[in-house]
Amino acid sequence: MKRRTIWKKFLSGALALAMCGALAACGGGGNASTQPPATEPASPASPAVMQPADSDLAYVQNKGVLVVGITEFEPMDYQDAEGNWIGFDADMAAAFAGSIGVEVEFQIIEWDNKVFELEGRTIDVVWNGMTLNNEVKAAMECSNPYFDNAQVVIVRADKAADYPTAESVADLAFAVEGGSAAKEQAEAHGFSFTEVTDQATALLEVSSGTADAAIIDFLMAKAMTGEGTSYADLTYTASLNTEQYGVGFRKGSDMAAALNDFFKSSYETNLMQQIAEKYNIAEALVAQ
Repeated sequence: MKRRTIWKKFLSGALALAMCGALAACGGGGNASTQPPATEPASPASPAVMQPADSDLAYVQNKGVLVVGITEFEPMDYQDAEGNWIGFDADMAAAFAGSIGVEVEFQIIEWDNKVFELEGRTIDVVWNGMTLNNEVKAAMECSNPYFDNAQVVIVRADKAADYPTAESVADLAFAVEGGSAAKEQAEAHGFSFTEVTDQATALLEVSSGTADAAIIDFLMAKAMTGEGTSYADLTYTASLNTEQYGVGFRKGSDMAAALNDFFKSSYETNLMQQIAEKYNIAEALVAQ
């Protein structure tokens, strides 16, 4: 009897120990796989992050610099003897950048790629005597017009008397800036033309004799051709159209409205007029 009792007690103890171990294992496994500890708070939902496209102004202010896409274009954007960018557009761009609390940086671009440069964010704005045509307005968020302009024909000064009208230049070989209003006018008039990098190159083509004529902006022709200029051997003759300049930002950008406000205040304080007079183009300035 005594031996049987001891054996029963041994079996009962072993069974109890086995059940406790099983319960402990099940409890531990459940806690690890199904829920966090009671003391660990649930993770909050991540807040929505505003994308730079939601506010171009905030994007530019956050990075601290306004990158301006330009070409060499006197009297709008060109370099002085020390390599500083000057001109009406350059001066106004620097003033606008200062008004929104950022630095200004000028980046030379291929004019034909200006929309891609904007969309790729390698530049923030195209500010370079840009004609406000339908293509530009469809692709960019544009400012109000700020200058009147025209596309004009450039020929050698000693041949100017032979080419007073658009009809008289119909058989000439032209150089025009790719993706520009000049190219648009060459196509509209049925002229034969070769595309070049920028308007300065178009002038060089005529001066060197590799093109008979060029089409460039009137404001540039006035500043860069004729007696006392870089191209004293060239002059402008026929005017092909009338147009206006504007500044272009990414489509939907709030920077255009900010610039329009700056234009208005700058015109009211006479800043725009003073800068235009500095570059001898005040008569073409559009009231804001």
